[in-house]
Amino acid sequence: MTIRVTVWNEFLHERHMAEVAELYPAGIHEAIAAGIRSDELTVTTATLDEPEHGLTEERLAQTDVLLWWGHKAHHLVDDAIVERVQARVLEGMGLIVLHSGHMSKIFRKLMGTSCKLKWREAGEKERLWVVNPAHPIAAGIGQYFELEHEETYGEFFDIPEPEELVFASWFAGGELFRSGCTFYRGRGRIFYFRPGHETFPTYYNENVLKVIVNGIKWAAPVQTAELTFGNVKAMEDLG
Repeated sequence: MTIRVTVWNEFLHERHMAEVAELYPAGIHEAIAAGIRSDELTVTTATLDEPEHGLTEERLAQTDVLLWWGHKAHHLVDDAIVERVQARVLEGMGLIVLHSGHMSKIFRKLMGTSCKLKWREAGEKERLWVVNPAHPIAAGIGQYFELEHEETYGEFFDIPEPEELVFASWFAGGELFRSGCTFYRGRGRIFYFRPGHETFPTYYNENVLKVIVNGIKWAAPVQTAELTFGNVKAMEDLG
């Protein structure tokens, strides 16, 4: 059975900035979709300007894992859609938040913090260290991999303490950053993955795509037992 993936993107930079359009002519969402699509993953895309941002109740009901890329239009995402996505995550849909999606309404709502960080648009080297080699999201990745040019993020990153830290980044300017973090909300699994600035070809990098695929497989819903009032009552009786 394949995992049903929806890749969501604002799709604004690609239409308004020539350098981004040259890198991602069909949009960042389509570049990611093409890079991860396989017999194991059924991948569709959605964008901000579609009705209901492409995230109708029907679409979300048919999504096992949602990928989110946003940057300049977080404020334009309708609050009702954010609540709809949050409800699906709590029900068990996986969520992967990419790069500047850390400031998206949905990520901040699920984290309950500002999610702010330090940043520089320097185009310097980023080295992503695997700090949890036993984690399935790190499968097939060596001790580290490098991106020659990326936007720089730095601590403090105002997020709750991650359940698991999978990657930590070092930048040529000296910054350190928690760049691969997992969280659990309700039945849903969330993975934040830092790389992916729109002016760099990050989403063509084989290691980045491998991590995203690993993240999808990890975040996909799992079947768990319902804990109903009757179950609780039976346990109380045993006590």
